[in-house]
Amino acid sequence: MWMDSWSWFGVFLCVMSCCEGSVKLPPNVTVPAVFAFGDSIVDQGMNNHAATLIKCNFPPYGKDLNAGVPTGRFSNGKTPPDLIAKELGVKDLIPAYLDPNLKTRDLPTGVSFASGGCGFDPQTAQLVSAISLSDQLNHFKDYIGKLKAAVGEEKGNFILANSLYLLVAGSDDLANTYFTIGIRRKQYDIASYTDFMVSSASSFIEELYDLGARRIAVFGAPPIGCLPAQRTLAGGLARMCSEEENQAARLFNNKLPPALSSLAKGLSQSRLVYINIYDPLLDLILHPQKHGFEVSDKGCCGTGNIEVVILCNKLSGTCSDDSKYIFWDSYHPTERAYKVLVDQILEKYIKYLE
Repeated sequence: MWMDSWSWFGVFLCVMSCCEGSVKLPPNVTVPAVFAFGDSIVDQGMNNHAATLIKCNFPPYGKDLNAGVPTGRFSNGKTPPDLIAKELGVKDLIPAYLDPNLKTRDLPTGVSFASGGCGFDPQTAQLVSAISLSDQLNHFKDYIGKLKAAVGEEKGNFILANSLYLLVAGSDDLANTYFTIGIRRKQYDIASYTDFMVSSASSFIEELYDLGARRIAVFGAPPIGCLPAQRTLAGGLARMCSEEENQAARLFNNKLPPALSSLAKGLSQSRLVYINIYDPLLDLILHPQKHGFEVSDKGCCGTGNIEVVILCNKLSGTCSDDSKYIFWDSYHPTERAYKVLVDQILEKYIKYLE
């Protein structure tokens, strides 16, 4: 089944029952778990256990969560999987699958397999030794075995079929692999590269479906040209948003919904949705005061212009009040910005339940 992002989120809010979230929902359906695949936006600590430099398991990351002990989340606090799971009443925090503290009781309510630096292009993960989408699927297969051993075949299949799957990737493909590093420019122009990204995304979704996933939310690319790091690298002396990079993100985003619509026709039990994150985040960046923010062109960490992962460390220093900042480092939003985006979407869709 295919729906646009607005109408699907009405259903998204209607598919929860057994736990108490922030929205009162019908009692005859449920979302038992939340799973995440993709890049650093939904990496809950998987890269802590990967041989990559794309890590954030050190201060000041995580300063507003877990008593300030870094978890490997690429922010100051909670990230989208946590906030969405909380809103749905599933649980407060979505753990990383490779977290050594993961307990069997954590499995039925969901985990994240995502890895910072990953993309739809396999080359993207290879460049930084991140966990590729293919390897994330292998971890998911391993998870399925453990889940069914813990709860049984029937309940395991129910959890897989009724849970929500978040797929967040594409930013690193465009910002890093194509534009900053540029290794794909010799093979593709931006039109053919975004075709390749969409094709790779479709193949991943098909494999995920074959493993039992049905409700899959696919996030589009954000306005990558307005991320603080990309302003610094491609925005000139004035650090303006890079329109070339934003245009590439929009091109990818325009191709994704029809691809998902076509894909859904062959995946008869699926509920695929394209989530437009580009416009809400761009509005936040262009009109920060409207949302209670003050700084939208720099991150809170260090100078805010370029610091991310190992460049954002205990020697970098941070801003005095991260709640005023949309970005935590030069690439990733703050917990408060994430929450504004999640709440904004939920607020718009509550009317569909009335």
